[in-house]
Amino acid sequence: MASSAERRLKREFSLWTAFAFAFAFISPIVALYAIFGLAIGTAGPAFWWNFPVVFGGQLLVALVFAELVSRWPIEGSIYQWSRRLVGDGYGWFAGWAYVWTLIIAMATVALGAAGFVINIIGIDTPSGAQQVGIASVILVLGTAANLVGRTVLKVLMSASIIAEIIGSVGLAIVLLLFHRVQPLSVLFQGASETAPGTYLALSGPFLVAMAFVGWSFVGFESAGAIAEEVKEPRRNLPKAIIFSLTFIAAVVMFSSLAIILAIPDLDAVLSGEDPDPVYSTLVAQLGIGIAKPVQALFVIGFLASFLALQTSASRVIWSYARDRALPASSVLSRLSAQERQPVVAITVTAMVGITLFLLSLFATDVYTIMVVFTSGGFYIAFLFPLLGAVRARMTGRWSPGRWSLGRAGPWYWGSPSRGPSSSFSTSPGRGHSTRSGGWTGRSGSWLAGWAPWAWSSSPGSALG
Repeated sequence: MASSAERRLKREFSLWTAFAFAFAFISPIVALYAIFGLAIGTAGPAFWWNFPVVFGGQLLVALVFAELVSRWPIEGSIYQWSRRLVGDGYGWFAGWAYVWTLIIAMATVALGAAGFVINIIGIDTPSGAQQVGIASVILVLGTAANLVGRTVLKVLMSASIIAEIIGSVGLAIVLLLFHRVQPLSVLFQGASETAPGTYLALSGPFLVAMAFVGWSFVGFESAGAIAEEVKEPRRNLPKAIIFSLTFIAAVVMFSSLAIILAIPDLDAVLSGEDPDPVYSTLVAQLGIGIAKPVQALFVIGFLASFLALQTSASRVIWSYARDRALPASSVLSRLSAQERQPVVAITVTAMVGITLFLLSLFATDVYTIMVVFTSGGFYIAFLFPLLGAVRARMTGRWSPGRWSLGRAGPWYWGSPSRGPSSSFSTSPGRGHSTRSGGWTGRSGSWLAGWAPWAWSSSPGSALG
């Protein structure tokens, strides 16, 4: 049996690294350029107003998550928070939704990066096999970088911020100052074929575009996925969560505004004749000689986002395995000797990603499907700890960690906490559960068997 030290991750990340990690996970480049064509084609330039609306909602979520990560700075974030707030089964389903969303988002980002690589290479009409092949190369190289160790991850995260600033903020300033061709009133223009009175309907273009924009403001919680690798996590992680979301939102809203106002042929974009308005706008306004280096910066942003997504997914899997909550937990929980990296969990994410690429060869419009799926998946996963936190507040079981909403808490939640509670555990280690002795003892079925535990009468009582 592995000793406690052998099962412990290295705590090497600082506040800056945690911020850079969450920043790279969301990535203004990925957040904007991965969904821009989908959103503007669906709802027209007026889709831009979705950005402040979605950001406002996500900021409220980020404040809750900041409190949760300060209370429980444990690897696995949403899985562990939900588990401690309500119970083992509830946390298991929360983590299951979250880890699949992370892996599919990882594959989506690799496919998005492949599209920019194709533009740089100069392939005019790429086949599905070519895009999948390039995405697979990106996945393999990214996985290799993740397996090397945290030093490579830290360097790439920092490099991504430089690429983001140049590729997002710098580009936006140039476009606004020298290449603006559309009036500000264009922000109130919808899709060209929208019937009167249906634009803001539940199934209307604006709300459909909101689903795409929702993809832009997820990932701030990822700082919690690496909680046991961050120094002073109770103090640093809440800051990383809130700062990364706020900074990303400002960059994305500014950059998207600049691109919308610089589109030379808006009718072609709205009619679908121009399926890649970002690339066509860059070429038209800056020339192919500038557009390709800028796209190289986009690729760096996508690669950093891929690494952050894969790291988060592998940490959630490892956290499950440490709790003996998955088949082959003893294998999945293994750490490398030198770097203390969950190498098996990282490899599993890569294998699933390759499988998704192969499946994409037999589906049409798979990229759009994956964007919509991951956007919805993140929000479903977010809902688990949010509902658990509300329940803990309403029942008086919540006691805050080092960071809290303070006097704003009762107003924010609608109910005050009632001081310290012994109902919750803060220990992350193995063998928490008093309900079972491991994977086989939990139930005859690893899905249905845990369903009755989802709303246990004592949140966190399963934790020792």
